[in-house]
Amino acid sequence: MSNIVEFVQNQAALFNESLSDERITWAKESQFAIQVLQENKFLRETAEKNQLSLQNAIINVSAIGISLNPANKHAYLVPRGGKVCLDISYMGLLHLAMATGSIMFAECNIVYANDNFKRVGVGMPPVFDVQEFTDRGAIVGAYCTAKTCDGDYLTEVMSLAEIKETEATSKANNGPWKTHWKEMARKTVVKRASKYWPKVDRLDQAIHHLNTDAGEGLTVLSQEKEVPSVIDNDQKMELIAACKDHGVSIDALLKAARVSSIDEINAGRFQGALGWVKKQVKENDNS
Repeated sequence: MSNIVEFVQNQAALFNESLSDERITWAKESQFAIQVLQENKFLRETAEKNQLSLQNAIINVSAIGISLNPANKHAYLVPRGGKVCLDISYMGLLHLAMATGSIMFAECNIVYANDNFKRVGVGMPPVFDVQEFTDRGAIVGAYCTAKTCDGDYLTEVMSLAEIKETEATSKANNGPWKTHWKEMARKTVVKRASKYWPKVDRLDQAIHHLNTDAGEGLTVLSQEKEVPSVIDNDQKMELIAACKDHGVSIDALLKAARVSSIDEINAGRFQGALGWVKKQVKENDNS
């Protein structure tokens, strides 16, 4: 255990270098990370086997600007697919949207058959009356309503069938969709609702992270949509040589590409990765 604690403590420089919100501090977030590693044996064992994934998750906390404070329930370190992932709840996504000024506030709820839910009109909040202590019936859908900075209301509604379609095609359909279905249903409708909100980098980055690194995106449905194959050995050597020639560390490249090893860079991103290395050199020369 002491080794993984020491590893976390050694990430201070990378964390502070990536920081997007000064209210998120290394002193607190490192302790939250150590605490959950101490409490969750499977997470700790996963982190010990794949330390780079833990490093990436810690960097994502900093870059996205989301806290691991368990009292907030905004974000968590979770073991998934043999690596440590940063998972962000629907409450965390709403927090980011409000904290960055994309919206004033929002709420997201599961709707049951016996609830009274009705959209009133464009720019108006919906009616949602719930009899809390009676049988609410079966789940029929979910909605998210956000108040914009202009004072209008934007409401996104998803039926149960639409939510289940997302679940069926998600790469996480055997993971969090099995263990935290309502949480994932809310997160799904928040993701879709956010497409109509003013764009902010941190929220977009959080959703992109969830759909890629955290494994919540859609599975490949056809040959035409398949992700390009990984780079071949010659391309890998070319990337390594470029990093060496231009004084760019492999870790910096992996961080920029959001992968845990150079073998995970697919062929479709090879030219972009090579271009990124050369761009760093130009920026360093101009600084």
